[in-house]
Amino acid sequence: MTLKLLIGNKKYSSWSFRPWFAMRVAGIAFEEQVIPFESDAFRRDVGGVSGTGKVPVLIDGDIAIWESLAILEYLAEKFPAVGLWPKDVAARAHARVVANEMHAGFQALRNHLPMNVARRINRRELPPPVVANVRRIETLWADCRARFGKAGPFLFGAFGNADAMYAPVVSRFHTYAVDVGPQSRDYMTAMMALPAWQEWVAAGIKEPWLFADDEIDWPKTDNL
Repeated sequence: MTLKLLIGNKKYSSWSFRPWFAMRVAGIAFEEQVIPFESDAFRRDVGGVSGTGKVPVLIDGDIAIWESLAILEYLAEKFPAVGLWPKDVAARAHARVVANEMHAGFQALRNHLPMNVARRINRRELPPPVVANVRRIETLWADCRARFGKAGPFLFGAFGNADAMYAPVVSRFHTYAVDVGPQSRDYMTAMMALPAWQEWVAAGIKEPWLFADDEIDWPKTDNL
C-alpha cells in the first residue's frame, strides 16, 4: 500500500516540508495531498486523521502519524536501508539531539522569518533574539560537520533526518539574506542544489494562495 502524506501550502508550510523533503531525497514512494490552510478541505481532511488538526500527516494503511519528527522516526524504522539516521551510534545519537533541538527551539527565528519560498530574496533586520538563534544554528551545523560530516556535504555526511529538520531554516536564511559564514553557506548550497528542493520551491511559487500572517510585506508582497 502506498504511503500518503497530507501537507499544507508548499509556499509556507515548514513542518510539511521536512518529511516531504526527506522522502523525496531518500527515494521513498508516496502520494502527496496538498490541502490549503484555512480551507474547508483542511478542516475536514486533516481534522479527521490528525490528533492536533495540523499537518503534516503520514498515512500508512490504518496508521496515521502527525508531527514532523515522529514521521521521520517512523520512516527511519520502516525503511532502514535508506539511512535516514547515521549508522554510527555516536553520530546517530547526536543527529537525534540536533533534530530535537530544532523541533523544540528557535521560536524567535520562526516568528520573525516565516518560511515563504515565493518571497523575493531580501534582507530583514534581525533583533537580538533572532541573531542568537542564527548563531546557535551556525555553531550546531559547524560542530556536526566537523565531527561527523567529513564523508559528504550534509550535517552527518550523507543526507538524513537531521538535514530534513533544518531544511526550513536553510530556506529562511536564503529568503531573508541572513548573514552566515562560509561553512554554513556551503551547507545551504548543497541542500538547495538537491532536485527535491527545487521541486518543492517551484511548486510553492506556483501556488495561488496568499496568507497575510506569512507575508511580512503584506499588503505589498514580493510574490505578485
